[in-house]
Amino acid sequence: MTNSKRADLSKIKTISIKHRKSKVTPADFASPFDDRSDSFRQFADSLPRILAANDLHAVVHDIVRARKRGAPVILLMGAHVIKVGLAPVLIDLLKREIITAVGMNSAAAIHDVETAMWGMTSEDVATNMLDGRFGMARETGELINGTLAEAFRNGDLGYGEALGRKLLELKAPNSNVSLLATCAILEVPATVHAAIGTDTVHQQPSMDGAATGEMSFRDFRSLCETCRGLAKGGVVLNIGSAVIMPEVFLKALTVARNLGAKARGFTTAVFDMNHHYRPAMNVQIRPTQDGGKGFYVTGHHEIMVPLLAAMIKTRMH
Repeated sequence: MTNSKRADLSKIKTISIKHRKSKVTPADFASPFDDRSDSFRQFADSLPRILAANDLHAVVHDIVRARKRGAPVILLMGAHVIKVGLAPVLIDLLKREIITAVGMNSAAAIHDVETAMWGMTSEDVATNMLDGRFGMARETGELINGTLAEAFRNGDLGYGEALGRKLLELKAPNSNVSLLATCAILEVPATVHAAIGTDTVHQQPSMDGAATGEMSFRDFRSLCETCRGLAKGGVVLNIGSAVIMPEVFLKALTVARNLGAKARGFTTAVFDMNHHYRPAMNVQIRPTQDGGKGFYVTGHHEIMVPLLAAMIKTRMH
């Protein structure tokens, strides 16, 4: 025999479902895609208005609204975005004047330059590090480090602009798929943000720490100026950078506000394969706590970025 007491459920008070607050109705459901007649616009509209899909709709809406109002759309990105082949998708948005500024970590710049110059990137790290060859591609180091050293000593170009112009000067065979070269042609701000020791070109004898540091610092100041434009509203996208770009953005935004910019009321959106602390805090939450909106959409870049770009394009007309 047990002496434990049990709740008497016969005394429970129930309510009618008609009076219950509910979050989902069939009006929010997805629609099947009709491959015989539906357009991509119809497919995009068919996505459910629930959870991440609803957030995606909201991000697209805010990007389109921002550009129609002349507000900036700033793309911050990590290297993986280049490695999975998305440069042409982003270049298309640059040419359509949907993306108005680009900031990337220096690993992304390496992949961009290697692709533009030699049509290959993303080495086999596991294999090459066994005998110390990882990151030792001579041409990559000499081109990037040499360009930075030259620009450091002869002029006031920043990291991103110097590399973009060098690719054009060298008539890089694949410059058509280079974000840096495209930004140089279109005169779109392109900044590169290095943490010394994080990237393969830092391992090589051509590395000049003073040049790399100064060139990256120039680009930080440029990004600060770009963030002042968020006084008009706009959107900041952080795609595939878990640490560097969220940290740099938070400081650049702080500088912009400290210098008097009313950079508030904008939208931020993080797109990444996993949920990370710094993008959540430094892009989604903290910058938007006083009147903005922040979103976090998880999914593989090679799927989510083309989907995002296509949805934007269908709504720009």
